[in-house]
Amino acid sequence: MAKVSCRLVSEEIDTAAVLASVAEAAAGAHVLFVGTTRGVTGDVVTLGLEYEAHEPLARALLGDLAEQAVRTYSLTGCAVVHRLGAVPVGSASVAVATSAPHRREAFAAAEWLMERIKRDVPIWKREEAADGSRTWVHPADTPAGVVPEQGG
Repeated sequence: MAKVSCRLVSEEIDTAAVLASVAEAAAGAHVLFVGTTRGVTGDVVTLGLEYEAHEPLARALLGDLAEQAVRTYSLTGCAVVHRLGAVPVGSASVAVATSAPHRREAFAAAEWLMERIKRDVPIWKREEAADGSRTWVHPADTPAGVVPEQGG
């Protein structure tokens, strides 16, 4: 039985703990992907990001995706942690850890999970630029037409 864990958190992500949570003696590969807030996107200087989610749906979908990754890639472990709220430049906003008997499956699963999380899970990010403007980065790509509140 594979170890599976999915969480939404408001505090800093402990990436070492995320990776440790998928450790398994049957695994020859452990992969950790960490997505961080970058300070420049294109020509926009970013002060930070803020994430919002439809939390019950996001948790359910993260769990479904993790279980699907376990089945598809024969994983021995899978963990996803996504941060909500303000995430300063350089800090982790998401961590995905996978473990499998072989590296190919562990890498492929981590990449597949990140693509599906960005595409399917109702978590939105708002970018705060150095000029003080705040912009939803890609709200048009949200599932089922669900869009976060535009105020604030």
